[in-house]
Amino acid sequence: MNILPLNEDILSPSEDFVFKAILIHPDAKFALMDLISAIIGYTVTDVQIRNNELPSTDTEEKNERLDVSCVIDDGSQIDVEMQGSKLEGPDGGRVTLVNKAIYYLTDLHSSQKSKSVEYTDLVRTYQITFCAFNIFEQEHYLTQASLRDKDGLQISDQINMTIIELDKLGDILDKTADDMTSLEMWLIFLRYADDVKKRDLVNKILNRREAIIMAANVLREITQDEHMRAKRRSQRKWETDMANNYLVGVRVGRAEGEKKGEKKGEARGIKKGKAEGIFTVARNMLNEGFPIEAITKVTGLTNKEVEHLPEEK
Repeated sequence: MNILPLNEDILSPSEDFVFKAILIHPDAKFALMDLISAIIGYTVTDVQIRNNELPSTDTEEKNERLDVSCVIDDGSQIDVEMQGSKLEGPDGGRVTLVNKAIYYLTDLHSSQKSKSVEYTDLVRTYQITFCAFNIFEQEHYLTQASLRDKDGLQISDQINMTIIELDKLGDILDKTADDMTSLEMWLIFLRYADDVKKRDLVNKILNRREAIIMAANVLREITQDEHMRAKRRSQRKWETDMANNYLVGVRVGRAEGEKKGEKKGEARGIKKGKAEGIFTVARNMLNEGFPIEAITKVTGLTNKEVEHLPEEK
């Protein structure tokens, strides 16, 4: 294959929108197979993508799930996603991310047709999440889990979860491209393809891995596609606006709460004011037509709380 080094300014593969656009591209099928093989530990010879549609308008884009659901040659179901933005919640978003991955995993596994199928014939399901920020305290970038007993012995390999933290690749950067595993080469590409300071290393990896060359060629094509760039700018603006609105709402709510608290001399005034600020943000988003899933992500409220927002006073 003709190798074209990455010399220009390109989009980051660790942006969730770009990541999906690469993996669902018709010219990147072999790249997707190679990436999955590197993670699950055996060679994938075929893959069929099941949700490759991308929305055409910004409104639809807000509702989009940016994961890639596919089936490989042995029938196993694979869901691959890039979590590009940090999640809110306990422990720096760890609980949110893990629970989200478990939900996707179990939902996909239970979606198999069970009528006239023996339980022994159910296929394996894998949830693979690339994370652009740190989640766990451990230094290693790779976390893999299946059903195990309290002593660590595997009960079943029917459901499998993999979380890869792309900000923990320091040890890999000390290696040469020749000494890297296929997975390590993929991770360096996904994390640093757009980093000019790491461009020499990325180009050396391209000389070592044909599948990553395919992904790089698609990335170059996506970067040059102004429609794709416009979509990403729009998505980034929406994300930034929502984050800003959330912070403003919290700040206003806190100020109102502190004012009420000072008047009443009660700490509950501060708490109430903060809640009112968050409810205001949620109410405004709901009025503008945002889906409940987006509102809960931005505000931290539950689905039930959004559905039963208190009336404005």
